[in-house]
Amino acid sequence: MTTNDPGGRHTDVAPSGPAYPEAAPGDGWMFFAGTILGLAGLMRLVDSFWAFRYNGALPGDLDQAVLGHDLSTYAWLWLVVGLVLIAASFMLLARSQVARWVGYVAATIGALSALTWMPYYPIWSLTYIALMVLTFYALAEYGDRGTR
Repeated sequence: MTTNDPGGRHTDVAPSGPAYPEAAPGDGWMFFAGTILGLAGLMRLVDSFWAFRYNGALPGDLDQAVLGHDLSTYAWLWLVVGLVLIAASFMLLARSQVARWVGYVAATIGALSALTWMPYYPIWSLTYIALMVLTFYALAEYGDRGTR
């Protein structure tokens, strides 16, 4: 913005007020938590759809797995976990305070459900668990919006 001073000179003046609202500390972490919960939920839904549709031979050591040898048991578990994670993601991105508490439970369930893949894909399971731990940290550290 340009103004004229009494001497006839032009001076540049910065516009008043920020162009964007100021971000609160931890907004990026909260976006991370909501996004990770949503992506984890989508991944669990894909796992569920795969388990429902799978007709091939099952691994021989599946009968000693956490929930037994029936793949449909895992499919139902992953379906429920996926839906809980997606619901928590949407609520968290909508800034719901209830979502913080649902997010704690969802991140814990998400990390525990990754244990079912541990014997088959250990690196992927540990990565998934680490992302859920970071999500839990984000919710614990920056989830309280009462201070804004």
